[in-house]
Amino acid sequence: MAPPDRMLPRLTGLSPREDRTLVPTNLTPTLNLGFLTIVREPAGFVGGYLVTNQWGRPLEFRLSTPVQPNRVQQILYAETLEPYICGDLIGKTLVDKTGQAVQIIVTDTEAALELRQRLDLPVALMGATAKPQSHHRFPEDAALIRQVLEQVTGSLDLTEPFHRIREALGEARKMGVSSRV
Repeated sequence: MAPPDRMLPRLTGLSPREDRTLVPTNLTPTLNLGFLTIVREPAGFVGGYLVTNQWGRPLEFRLSTPVQPNRVQQILYAETLEPYICGDLIGKTLVDKTGQAVQIIVTDTEAALELRQRLDLPVALMGATAKPQSHHRFPEDAALIRQVLEQVTGSLDLTEPFHRIREALGEARKMGVSSRV
């Protein structure tokens, strides 16, 4: 069965040739947001990616298996290791595996901003300040991020989905469930 927001009413009492689906002509496309968080656990870095509509309703959720760099990788990657793991290995893989398109990705993990270099859409960092930050190599994203986030102001707390992701990661860990990155 299709989700309620995808179901359209059908006209009744018409002949089969006249029976058609009612399609409102003033539909505006729904704004989809991606929320990416990556936590460091004893087993390694674990990521969760939640796609919601502009009201915070979940559309899709993905999680990664732990990524644990060995000592040689730590030495060779040095200070670029965490951005590589968060942006390239975990973030990009989770986004690529997701079927729902988003207009923006919001993260609370600074190293995950590196994902922006692998995607053609803005990635916003929600930090301690109220103002989201964009990747320093993409200053033009700031205006687009502000524009998209203004559309959800009042209907969605942008920090709340991260709590849901962390809670879902904890439940998945208890259940032994994970999808491979």
